[in-house]
Amino acid sequence: MSLLPIFVKLAGRQCLLVGAGEVALQKIPSLLAADARLRVIAPRVVPEVAVLASEGRIEVIGREYMDSDLEGTFLVIAATDDPAVNEAVYRGAVERNILCNSVDDPPHCDFYFGSIVSRGDMQIAISTAGESPALAQRLRREIDEQLPADLGPWLHQLGALRREVLAGRPAGEERKLLLHQLAQREVCDARDCPARRMALDPKEVCA
Repeated sequence: MSLLPIFVKLAGRQCLLVGAGEVALQKIPSLLAADARLRVIAPRVVPEVAVLASEGRIEVIGREYMDSDLEGTFLVIAATDDPAVNEAVYRGAVERNILCNSVDDPPHCDFYFGSIVSRGDMQIAISTAGESPALAQRLRREIDEQLPADLGPWLHQLGALRREVLAGRPAGEERKLLLHQLAQREVCDARDCPARRMALDPKEVCA
């Protein structure tokens, strides 16, 4: 199966989670981290979901799922303990061209949740196309152990420096080479930072 590995912007977009048990609960943190507007449909909810609703972080509607719940939804996750309900959610989403993930049911998934290694804005996502989430989790742990803990702040500094380069240097091979060189160097906020000098002074660019 060919999959397109992409990172989707969900900030401010309406997402739907059908189900509010332990399985559904596992999907909520990543959606909230992406600043999605999350609506949960379920007749019963676990206490953790109820707390999130009381804090105003999610909207919970306490009833059974209906096809009309899909209207205005950008992305939907079916996470109930009833396969028939999950399939109904998926079929309804397909009819409306809405991306759907039916948890632990690869044939009824348009996308998969990867195992994520994150350092600030840097994310490494691992997918096995639903074949073995356990393997993806094992690889995530192994990669996580090898990456420096300060990659997030470094990436933030590198991104700011990159924007300065893009604003001050004309497009071309020389600028492309410079950006690749900067990605291999330590970046700091100091005025005499070697990477900063390289970025702002054309004479500092290595051949």
